[in-house]
Amino acid sequence: MEAPHHRLDIVPDAQREHHVPGNVMARLPAQGVSVFTVDDDASDTAQFSERYGFGLEDCANTLVLRYKRDGAEHHAAVVTLGSRRLDVNGAVKARLGAQRLSFAKREQAVELTGMEFGGITAFGVPDDWVVLVDAAVMTRERIVMGAGVRAAKLLLAPALLGQLPNVDIAPLVFDEEVVDKEC
Repeated sequence: MEAPHHRLDIVPDAQREHHVPGNVMARLPAQGVSVFTVDDDASDTAQFSERYGFGLEDCANTLVLRYKRDGAEHHAAVVTLGSRRLDVNGAVKARLGAQRLSFAKREQAVELTGMEFGGITAFGVPDDWVVLVDAAVMTRERIVMGAGVRAAKLLLAPALLGQLPNVDIAPLVFDEEVVDKEC
């Protein structure tokens, strides 16, 4: 992991609740997570990576999917690295056992998670959601991910994702060799 270009403005533990939504706070492990503030215009992964000096391979994005299985609609949070292409219609669909799936609309993702779009994190999604984590995320020493709002991020060891309810860790991206051959 590269050294940050900008100094990280770490939020003291006692002030986290002023920077992170309550549902996210309720799921954050007591130890091993740093919360830091970011400029809103640098919250999106590419801008964040450029401004703060973290590689895309250390930025973990949480995406909200909606899917149909057994005639009912469900939602899932999928965590993948900013440097990888998620295989939504292959690996993710198969892992969820979904008949159909799509990305949740912005308004729906915000309403269901209680988080800001662009800051959604796996910590704090509803307990009945599956949290799919791409296996590559777990190989990183530390990752940066949303904190539920655009103005803050989380820095943590990916192993902490394993403490979430309904977590499922699996390969979820395209085979790199296949992608290279297609380009």
